[in-house]
Amino acid sequence: MDAIKLLEIIACGETSRVQFKQILDNQDKTASEMIAMSNSKGGMILFGVEDKNGKVEGLENKELQELGNKLSTIANDFIKPSIYITTEAVKINEKHILIVHIEEGIFKPYKDRNGAIWVKQGSDKRRVTENSEILRLFQQSGGSVDEMVINNTSGSDIDAEKVEEYIKKSQKDAAEIEKIPKAGLYANLNIIKEEKLTLGGLLFFSKEPQKYRPAFCIKAVSYIGNSIGGNNYRDSVDILGTIPELFHKGMLFFNRNLKHLQAGQNFNSAGKMEISEIALEELLQNALLHRDYTKNASIRLMIFDDRIEIVSPGSLPNSLTVESIKMGQAVVRNNLLVSYASKLMRYRGFGSGIVRSLNEQPNIDLYNDIEGEQFIVKIPRKQKDSE
Repeated sequence: MDAIKLLEIIACGETSRVQFKQILDNQDKTASEMIAMSNSKGGMILFGVEDKNGKVEGLENKELQELGNKLSTIANDFIKPSIYITTEAVKINEKHILIVHIEEGIFKPYKDRNGAIWVKQGSDKRRVTENSEILRLFQQSGGSVDEMVINNTSGSDIDAEKVEEYIKKSQKDAAEIEKIPKAGLYANLNIIKEEKLTLGGLLFFSKEPQKYRPAFCIKAVSYIGNSIGGNNYRDSVDILGTIPELFHKGMLFFNRNLKHLQAGQNFNSAGKMEISEIALEELLQNALLHRDYTKNASIRLMIFDDRIEIVSPGSLPNSLTVESIKMGQAVVRNNLLVSYASKLMRYRGFGSGIVRSLNEQPNIDLYNDIEGEQFIVKIPRKQKDSE
């Protein structure tokens, strides 16, 4: 960087990507600044510039060398995981400014040696404490949120029978499996990490998932009328359990609250639901497996007289649009959940599921509510309830 460009940057003052420091007076504070930039969009710290007024004070040659060594130590020993920094010295009016370049990290979230996580907030920084925000940082680094560990859980929360069912359906060699200690087996299956359950392990193999994540359930209501603000309803239930259990109970809710049509079947048969059962299965599975689990919110199933709505927390990930998913495009948000579902559920894949639903029930409407951070499925009902 040349001196003119640097002076232009200094003249603009401190921002979320530019910080001034006259000297390195506190290694932990400097580490937190570097962490905040790594967890955000990156930036630079200018040493030799007064942070209050932007006055160029400069550094001596000896100070440059010592400062460079200290910064390398901070990047390697004060930050976990370590970050990579680059430095350059620019001369302004016989004074040296040391520029420390910090890239946006690819292994978020970065923490200080006390375990604190920092992000930029304007020209300042703030400490992150909310689990949902920590999960978002992890997701930004390309990690799968369902691999995050759930604090306060342990192997005692695992339902061994559910794991045995998964192993059986995975067609793994039972004799070989028996040779592996349980703790090792659970770790190999990504059910446990660091002696705690992963989110995927909790949602598929625990005894009581909602004990640790109460919001990760289904809230289902069958209203009388067509307004969510109505006080009258036919059925209302909070559905609890693992994802396979939520799916099964959710389908039971649809079955008991939707009309059944004979459609040429035997008079004594139960009849077919007014909405394609295959379409409902695909849509409910997608809601459970592809929702945004960084959001502390429930899936909502709502039956009105004129429509059904399935509302999932989180809008479509990355560059997906309603048009692209109708064409079968997919981005898997929760890899671990999908891997479990492929053995324990009727799941065939996100892209094919939407296409199959539309083939079975062409009047499905899909809404990607980016502002409200939710994905909404609406299906008109063929007949109004006469009640």
